[in-house]
Amino acid sequence: MDAQATIPPAAPVQPPLEWQVEPGLTAYPDAVAFMERRVAAIRDAGAAELIWLVEHPPLYTAGTSSRREDLLEPDRFPVFETGRGGEFTYHGPGQRVVYVMLDLKRRGPDLRRFVHDLEEWIIRSLARFSVTGERRDGRVGIWVARGSGPLGPREDKIAAIGVRIRRWVTYHGLAINVEPNLDHFSGIVPCGIAEHGVTSLVDLGLPVGMADLDAALLGNVEELFGPAQPSLPDQPGRPLQNVKPVTDKAV
Repeated sequence: MDAQATIPPAAPVQPPLEWQVEPGLTAYPDAVAFMERRVAAIRDAGAAELIWLVEHPPLYTAGTSSRREDLLEPDRFPVFETGRGGEFTYHGPGQRVVYVMLDLKRRGPDLRRFVHDLEEWIIRSLARFSVTGERRDGRVGIWVARGSGPLGPREDKIAAIGVRIRRWVTYHGLAINVEPNLDHFSGIVPCGIAEHGVTSLVDLGLPVGMADLDAALLGNVEELFGPAQPSLPDQPGRPLQNVKPVTDKAV
């Protein structure tokens, strides 16, 4: 070996993702306020990337592609305009919402790859419960085949994806149905797709709770996004401390 050869410096070790599970129900404006602040802190101050798991009270959100005619019951729940991609979605108790704040400038500025990895994360996590989640061309989200119905093969949506990116930092994310009230989806055309239904892990006959899904998500996150470090519920610096108002508004 040439004594004059230089050894390249080791790549910097990246800190693990922060993984935080918010207790109770989180108001949607508070969640957006926190994400806005965290995105800015990741880009401008080197804050750690974060995966934040929440539940919301019943509400509808309108993505950038939403159509007013797809809001079938506008007075049923609060409706929030939001800058994420997609159309109308429902959030409520029994649905795990996962907000993903990652620095794609560091990881590689490839939004398609990021969405593909979110899909794969959901698929691998559902597989822990022997549920086969599938992608569909032209339809965002993850789908479950339910066999044949009166009108032919039936498939229902079990998870939605809607993301936003600011200066190559992602936010918003995904939602997986554990045991929400599926009737609440009837107030909208979910994601603008009227010909298919929605389902949940419990609707599929599985005795699965929120903690079970959280464990499956945590068990599959490292291969796709890197190691994650869970925080304690009473740990200082929880997401909803000192939240400031934002512009996302009810309509």
